[in-house]
Amino acid sequence: MPLPSRPPLADRYGRIARDLRVSVTDRCNLRCTYCMPAEGLNWMPRTDMLTDDELVRVVGVLVGLGITSVRLTGGEPLLRASLADIVAGIAALSPRPTIAMTTNGVGLDRLAPRLVEAGLDRVNVSLDTADPAHFARLTRRDRLDDVVRGLAAAAAAGLSPVKVNAVAMRGVNEVDAPDLLQWCLERGYELRFIEQMPLDAQHAWDRGQMVTQSELLTRLGERFTLTPEPTRGSAPAQRFLVDGGPAVVGIIASVTAPFCGVCDRVRLTADGQVRNCLFARREADLRGPLREGASDDDLAALIVAEMAAKSPGHGIDAPGFIQPERPMSAIGG
Repeated sequence: MPLPSRPPLADRYGRIARDLRVSVTDRCNLRCTYCMPAEGLNWMPRTDMLTDDELVRVVGVLVGLGITSVRLTGGEPLLRASLADIVAGIAALSPRPTIAMTTNGVGLDRLAPRLVEAGLDRVNVSLDTADPAHFARLTRRDRLDDVVRGLAAAAAAGLSPVKVNAVAMRGVNEVDAPDLLQWCLERGYELRFIEQMPLDAQHAWDRGQMVTQSELLTRLGERFTLTPEPTRGSAPAQRFLVDGGPAVVGIIASVTAPFCGVCDRVRLTADGQVRNCLFARREADLRGPLREGASDDDLAALIVAEMAAKSPGHGIDAPGFIQPERPMSAIGG
């Protein structure tokens, strides 16, 4: 049955949340240098994580609050064995939100058809380079072939347009940017570069190592003619036509050109915490009240209050900026 109508998730600045990011696990099978140390992290105890039913219930409450788009993330979401059941549970909600997933692609070749059958609509695959040596250096794993197979399987299963997310780092893979764009163009994938953000577990982010949108445009412009699309809306990526189109490449300049003023996102962590911003220093606990018998209206009130407290921006450039304690792998992209 459709959930009862509730007020939209508005904050004090007039922004309304429509886009939900759900971390289904903090575990990952890669060790990307800009995300976590080589030895990995202390993973969240499974008893702390929301069960499938709890997770789908909370998503349902958020859908009742006006969420229209749900993106499943991690860590690496494919490591949650019940992922297809979660997708099916969300797809059964009314009104049904669109369901997307961000993944590193390892194992996607086996799971893509099942996820599509369950209700998955779109997929983004993280791939910072198509150079095998650079990939192994960045991820500390020799799994490029697995990712390539995952991308091909996603396209074959109908998860189009298949999008590729890449983080460019100075002196590491920035030279690969034009080659990666060419690689994606040849396969029909839509590439999006993302400026590196201060969300690493090591808290070692260095703005000087970040490759900016301006630098990316200069490097890509050495091989391609890029023309900005006229409209953007609340989308995080500024898209550019490649050589006149129809192919496009996007750049998410979260640091140098933040889109906080039109942000429509809310995040749910694997252990049931609501975050109103990727860089939030506070969270609203839903797991505790949920397990103590809270009603959907009780949970909705907690979510509404947290979203009302959202700051005007992420504050990366503020003198007193403090990186959130949780790394990206425990927040969800």
